[in-house]
Amino acid sequence: MYDFRPDETLAPAELHRQLCEAADALTEGEPDGIANMANVAALLWEFLPDLNWAGFYRVAPAKSGGHELVLGPCVGRPACIRIPFGTGVCGAAAGSGETQLVEDVHAFPGHIACDAASRSELVVPVKREGRVVAVIDLDSPSPARFSREDARGIEALAALLADRV
Repeated sequence: MYDFRPDETLAPAELHRQLCEAADALTEGEPDGIANMANVAALLWEFLPDLNWAGFYRVAPAKSGGHELVLGPCVGRPACIRIPFGTGVCGAAAGSGETQLVEDVHAFPGHIACDAASRSELVVPVKREGRVVAVIDLDSPSPARFSREDARGIEALAALLADRV
């Protein structure tokens, strides 16, 4: 049985360091990307307070050709299954290849409200060989929940997972 719950008094940088260390331990040597995403989604839920959704969207073929994001392993309420590149916060991250740190999702043009309780969002692309293969999506019911330090920590996690998801 794994118990990766962090000390709630940790400074954010140390929390993210321990998150990456735990994700490394869980995913090292495991070739199944879906299994790795599932374990990391659960780990994010355990490590990061004040979330109402944590998980992955994977880049996959779109029904109409090209590529889009398709729901991957997650923790939280049911979510949108398919998101076109450039649409919503996740689609913006996938389309641009850049982290999206959104303090108020209601002010984000084209925001997709999968859960009306979400108020802020952090989406980090996972890149392999320079191409986005997935995004890590974190939602919170609190406005401005995520900081630049959170973004840097999740970017480090995305880099660690690039060849594991």
